Amino acid sequence: MTMLDSAGAEVEDPAGGFSPGVMDGGEVPGLVLPEEVVASLAGQLAERARSGEPAVLTGPGGLLTGVIGQVLQAGLAAELGAHLEDAGGGDGDANRRNGSSAKTLNTEVGPVRLAVPRDRDGSFVPALVPKQATRSDGLNAVIISLYAKGMSVRDIARHVRQTAGVDLSPDTISRVTDSALEAMREWQHRPLEPFYPVVYVDALVAKVRDGAAVRNKAVNIAVGIDDCGAKRVLGIWVAAAEGAKAQAQALAQLRNRGLEEVLFVCCDGLTGLGEEITATWPATTVQTCTVHLIRRSLNYASYGDRKAMAAGLRAVYTACDADAAYAALADFSGTPLGKKYPAAVAVWERAWDRFIPFLEYGPALRKVLYTTNAIESFNREMRKVLKTRTQFPNDDSVGKTLWLAILDAEEKRAEQRAKQAGKPKAQRDAVPRLIEGHVTQGWREAWGEMVAAWPDRFADRA
Repeated sequence: MTMLDSAGAEVEDPAGGFSPGVMDGGEVPGLVLPEEVVASLAGQLAERARSGEPAVLTGPGGLLTGVIGQVLQAGLAAELGAHLEDAGGGDGDANRRNGSSAKTLNTEVGPVRLAVPRDRDGSFVPALVPKQATRSDGLNAVIISLYAKGMSVRDIARHVRQTAGVDLSPDTISRVTDSALEAMREWQHRPLEPFYPVVYVDALVAKVRDGAAVRNKAVNIAVGIDDCGAKRVLGIWVAAAEGAKAQAQALAQLRNRGLEEVLFVCCDGLTGLGEEITATWPATTVQTCTVHLIRRSLNYASYGDRKAMAAGLRAVYTACDADAAYAALADFSGTPLGKKYPAAVAVWERAWDRFIPFLEYGPALRKVLYTTNAIESFNREMRKVLKTRTQFPNDDSVGKTLWLAILDAEEKRAEQRAKQAGKPKAQRDAVPRLIEGHVTQGWREAWGEMVAAWPDRFADRA
């Protein structure tokens, strides 16, 4: 028994018992071919190699392309035969075979020429190769996977032409990827849980074509932590520029989708953003990201002074309470570094009211709130995708690419975890979830501190 290579399958050794294609439990994946068929194919491949011809497996004239074509052709004939038999067709009956139509099906291994059989009354609808279909599902999946990794439609068209010999226009590639738009929009407008204890808002930058020019546009992202500590991407919005008004529209959409209560919103301290957040959820505490404040302060210092300044500011954000933090900032402003860079001290003074809220809570909750770095690994993956593309044709293209990139990254990480399932914990090195469902470290302790701080708000949730 020999199997055509498929996911999890390899060719069985005809000489003996090695059978890597048989999965655990005895399940045999893939298409099983008779030995004589395999022997014939192997002979053809070997004859090509001996005659000096390239042993081509994929693309026009490739071995796999020919095998797929013959299998599909035989399958279509069998489908029509079963259709006529079910309908009671035969010699002398009204419905019978009526020739065929030529068709080229583009697959992930190359173009396949088919003669699709017809019946006389036109009632035959093939399921193996549907009507109007010019691409296999496998080829569409390859195109969407390449798009999710940041490749442009022209790069994908060139790659498919070079690897599979399939000539697709950039417009065709774009239409294939547009099949993800509906699912992306459904995800973007899905109902939300009414309560998220913590929400992080941040923004990335993407280059998007706007008429004859290419402009930098803001990609606003909101990530929430639910009451179980799992992170969820709540939405992605493309705005003309980064600003509080654009974020306000995103926050209003979150509210309209059912998010009624948020305890903390962690943000980068954008001017006016705190007011927009409290206008959306009046009882919410706005926390400015401490890491953003440190970065802004260090921007005023020379390279040689940055390390010392970072060490000096540490006493501010690790203080036991707001009064101790203010005293630490005053002490720093009186040091030689503070006098040399007064603008760095002013950064903290301007953001003081939005900086100090997390100092009221215990260590576990502080760790969750003091920075938006909890989503930094997610942002890093999204930046990699955005930087791969020099520009995007429109706003939908940005959202579609990022959404597909999230799905692709989560699928890749899930595959890595599945490969190591069953191994001792000390021997596993697979990466955790990127963002969706990733449980926040130390969440149980942070949840306990929130319950102790607001017993009335957690009465029905504790």
